Amino acid sequence: MHDDRTLVEARLERVLDERIRPAVYPESVPLEVAVWNAPGEPVPVAEGLAALPEPIEVGARWGAPWGTSWFRVTGTVPESWAGRTVEALLDLGFDENMPGFQCEGLVYRPDGTPVKGLNPRNQWVRVGAPVEGGEEVRLHIEAASNPVILDYHPFLPTRLGDKETAGSEPQYTLTRMDLAVLDETVWELVLDLEVLGELMAELPVESARRWDILRAVERALDAVDLQDVGGTAAAARARLEGVLAEPAVPSAHRISAVGHAHIDSAWLWPLRETVRKVARTTANMTALIEDESEFVFAMSQAQQWAWVKEHRPEVWARVKKAVAEGRFVPAGGMWVESDTNMPGSEAMARQFVHGKRFFLDEFGIENDEAWLPDTFGFAAGLPQIIKAAGSKWLLTQKISWSQTNKFPHHTFRWEGIDGTRIFTHFPPVDTYNCSMRGSEIAHAARNFKDKGVARHSLAPTGWGDGGGGTTREMVAKAARLKNLEGSATVVWETPAEFFAKAEAEHPDAPVWVGELYLELHRATLTSQAKTKQGNRRSEHQLREAELWAATAAVRTGFRYPYEELDRIWKTVLLHQFHDILPGSSIAWVHREARRTYERVAEELDGIIGAAQRALAGEGATPLVFNSAPHTRDGVPAGAARPVTDPGGVSLTPRAGGGHVLDNGLLRVGIDARGLVVSAYDIEAGRETIAPDRAANLLQIHPDFPNMWDAWDVDEFYRNTVTDLVDADEVGPGEDGVSVRIVRSFGASRVTQVLSLAPGERRLGIDTEVDWHETEKFLKLAFPLDVHAERYASETQFGHFHRPTHTNTSWESAKFEACNHRFVHVEEPGWGVAIVNDSTYGHDVTRTVRDSDSGTTTTVRVSLLRAPRFPDPETDQGVHRFRHALVPGAGIGDAVREGWRINLPERHLTGAREVVPLVGVEQDAVVVTAVKLADDGSGDVVVRFHESRGGRTRATLTAGFATGAVTVTDLLERPLADAATPERDGDRITLPLRPFELVTLRLKRA
Repeated sequence: MHDDRTLVEARLERVLDERIRPAVYPESVPLEVAVWNAPGEPVPVAEGLAALPEPIEVGARWGAPWGTSWFRVTGTVPESWAGRTVEALLDLGFDENMPGFQCEGLVYRPDGTPVKGLNPRNQWVRVGAPVEGGEEVRLHIEAASNPVILDYHPFLPTRLGDKETAGSEPQYTLTRMDLAVLDETVWELVLDLEVLGELMAELPVESARRWDILRAVERALDAVDLQDVGGTAAAARARLEGVLAEPAVPSAHRISAVGHAHIDSAWLWPLRETVRKVARTTANMTALIEDESEFVFAMSQAQQWAWVKEHRPEVWARVKKAVAEGRFVPAGGMWVESDTNMPGSEAMARQFVHGKRFFLDEFGIENDEAWLPDTFGFAAGLPQIIKAAGSKWLLTQKISWSQTNKFPHHTFRWEGIDGTRIFTHFPPVDTYNCSMRGSEIAHAARNFKDKGVARHSLAPTGWGDGGGGTTREMVAKAARLKNLEGSATVVWETPAEFFAKAEAEHPDAPVWVGELYLELHRATLTSQAKTKQGNRRSEHQLREAELWAATAAVRTGFRYPYEELDRIWKTVLLHQFHDILPGSSIAWVHREARRTYERVAEELDGIIGAAQRALAGEGATPLVFNSAPHTRDGVPAGAARPVTDPGGVSLTPRAGGGHVLDNGLLRVGIDARGLVVSAYDIEAGRETIAPDRAANLLQIHPDFPNMWDAWDVDEFYRNTVTDLVDADEVGPGEDGVSVRIVRSFGASRVTQVLSLAPGERRLGIDTEVDWHETEKFLKLAFPLDVHAERYASETQFGHFHRPTHTNTSWESAKFEACNHRFVHVEEPGWGVAIVNDSTYGHDVTRTVRDSDSGTTTTVRVSLLRAPRFPDPETDQGVHRFRHALVPGAGIGDAVREGWRINLPERHLTGAREVVPLVGVEQDAVVVTAVKLADDGSGDVVVRFHESRGGRTRATLTAGFATGAVTVTDLLERPLADAATPERDGDRITLPLRPFELVTLRLKRA
C-alpha cells in the first residue's frame, strides 16, 4: 500500500478547522448588547444589575485596565429553532491561548442568580435543550477587563500591574454576542476526531493501531459532505465507532483525572480579583457537575472556599450541594497553597490547622493529602508537619520544572529531617493544567518512572493559574479515553481514591531524604524584601501575642483575643501564598501587602501591650519581657523581670586605620574601609575571618536571568562581581561604642552600624540600604576560616544540612538556597553562625587558600534584587536589615541567637515580675507556641521540638495548676498512639527524638 499517511493527517487538520468545527453552531442571530462601566472598584451584584447600561456594538473596544463592565445581552430565540439546542455565545474579546489570563466574566440571570463563568476556552451559556422557540433571553455579565501582564513576549516591564499606573486605555474588543443553535452530533464528531487524531500522532508510525485509526478517520472524512456537515455527521461518527470501541491493553498506564483549576490566590492580578476568579470557576464547575455524571472536581485552598462563602452565597449553596454528593472535593487541607521554604515553623503548622479546620467545620471532611502543585520547592521539615496535621500524602508538580537534574521518581516516600516519611506523587503528565490532549496523556504514560512496580498516576485536569477549570470538552475526551487501545486509561477520581490505589500498589516505594529543591525560581528567596520582612515580623509578633495573652488570661483573667488572633493568622497565612511571599506578583499585590503588614503589626502590638500591662500592673519598676524561647540577660523565656547592665564595650583606634570593638569575649577589627578584617574569639583563641579576607563585604552583581525575572537568578550572575569597598564615612556611631559606615554606589546609599553586645560573642550588623538600582543583586559576604564540608540552615522545626562542595550536578544546582533565622558552619569543636531578622536567600562556597592550604568557607547573605517584571519598581526605596556574626557558635548558639535577633526584648514599667506560664529545662528544646486552645476551653497548648538534631528528655514545668495532660496533633486533638508523658505534679517529662515535634494540651485544674 502506498504511504498516504501525511496526506490523510493534513486532510483531517484542515477539514476539522475549516468545516467541521464551524458547523458546531450552524445558525446564529445577534443579541442586543448594552454596557455599564463601574466607576472604580467592583460593585455588589445588585448594583451592577440595576445600573442603566448604554448600547455597545460588537467590534467596539471596552474595559480600562482592572475595570469592571456590566454587559446586558437580550434577544429572542427564533421560532424556527423549536426543538433544537440553543446557546448564547459570549466572546468578550478572548484569546483562546490565554485561559485564565485575560478578560473574564460571570453570567447572571436577571434575578441575580449566577449561571456560569466565561473565560477564553468557555464562552457558551445554555439557553435551552430543546427550546420551544420564541423565548426571551436576558443575561447579565460582570466582566473584568484584567490586562494581560504575561504576554506573548513575556517578562517585558509593564506599568499595567497596578491600577494606579495602568492608565485607562480600553483593553479588549467585544467579539461575538450571539444566540446560536448547537449541533450536538457535530460537536461529538469534533471530539471523536480530535481524540483519534491526537492519539494517532502519539503512536509509532509502524504500529498497526495507528494505521487502523488512520483508515477509520479517512472513511469518516469521506462520509462528511462539506456543504452539509450537520446532515452527514452521524454517518461519519458511525465509521469511527469501531476504532473508538477497541479496549486498552491490560498493561496500559492508568490515569486518575481530577477536575481542577489551580487558581493563584494572587499573582498577575490582585487579591480582590482572585475572589471573583474563584466565584467564576466554582460556578462553572458546579454547573459541569450537574451535566456530567462521572465528573469529579477538587479545589484546594480553604481561603478560596471562604471567599465563595462570604462573597457569593448563591454559588456557595451550589458548592455545598456538590460537596455533599462527593463530586466537589475539598483538597489539600491548607489555608492557601503556600510557599513552603520561607514560612516559619508555626506558620507552616497553622496553614494546616486553619485549612483542615475550615473543611472539618463546614463539611465534616478531613483531608489526607497536602496539595501543592505549583509551590517552588519543599523544605525538609515539611513531612513532619503534614503528619502532625493528621495527613499522610503529598502531591506536587513543580519539581518537574527543575533545569538541571531530572527527579528520579514519580511516586516515592519523602523523608524529612526527623525521619517522618510521607507518600508523595509527582504527576508524570508534567502539568497541573491538563486538558486531556493526546500528547499529554501519552507523555504521562511514557514519562512515568515507576513502570514495572506501579501503574497509576494523577492528572489535574482543567485550566488554571488564573482559573477557569475543566471544560465539557475535556470531560468528553476523558470519556473516550476511559478504555481505548493505544492510550493510557482515564477515569475521574478524587485525590483520596487515587492515593489509596497508588499506595496499595506500591507499598515499597523508594525513599528520597531531605529537601525537595526546585532547580529554578531561586531568586524568590530575595525578591520583594518588604513582603518578606512583613511576613517574618508578623510571625514573631503572633508568637508574642499568643504567649503574653495566654499568660495574662491564666494569671489575670485577661480576655484572650480568639477572634482577633484567628483573623490575623489567616491574613498572614494568605500572604504566604506562593506568589506573594516569594515576591513574584504584580506591584498592586505587594503594595497592598506592605499596608496589610503595617496594620497587622499595629494590631498585634496593641494585643501584646495590653497583655503585658495586665501582667505587669501599674508601677515604676523597669521590666524586660523576654518572648524568646531561651533565657537571656537573666530573664527566663516567657518571663519579665528587671535586668542589670552586664558590662561594657570598648571602641579604640586600630593600627593602620579603622577601629577595634572589644567586649572581653570578642575583639573585632574594622579597617578604614569599614570592613571586618578580624573577629577574634578571645576565649577560644581563634580567628573567625579568613586570612587576607574581609567580612561585612557588600557585593553587587548584574542580575538579568534568561527568563522569569522576579523568580530566577541564573548561575552566570556570579561571573561578574563588584566589591563595594569604598566608604564615604567610617567612624564612631552615635553611642560612642559602635562603628558607623556609609557607602555610595550607583544611585544607592548604604549605612551600616557595627556593634558588640555586652557579655555576648555577637557582632551586630544593622544595614540600611536606600536602593535605586535595577537588575542588580546585592549580597553581604562573610569569608570564614572554617573547614566545613557541610553547613546547616534553619528550616521548620529544626535545621537541614547542605554540602559546601559541588561534587555532583545536584549539589552544584543549589547555588542559592533558603534559611530561616540562621546559617551555621562548623568544624569539630568550633563554629560560626550568621543570623538574620528578615532575609532568606544565601549561598555558601568553599575555596582552599594557596598561602596556607587552609579552607575558606564563605557565607553570603542575599539582601536585595531589582527585577523589572512583573513589578518594574521591585524593592526601590529604603530597606533595613539586621544580621549578626556569632563566632564560636555551636548549633544551639545559632538557634538561640536566631530567636534573639527576631524577638527583641520589650521594656515596660510595672509593679510585679512575671514568671513563665510554661518553663522548659533543656536549651535544646524550643517552644514555638504557648497559647490557649482554639476551642475556647481555656486549656493551655504548648508546642515544642528538639532543635539540635539529637535525642533529649524534655521537662516542662507548668506555672499553673494542671489537670490532664494530652499529646495532640496540630489541631489540638488527642493522638491515640502517643506515649503518655511522665507527671510529677506540674512537671511533665517526655523523650524526644532528633527534631521531634510535640504538641501538649494542658487542662487547667
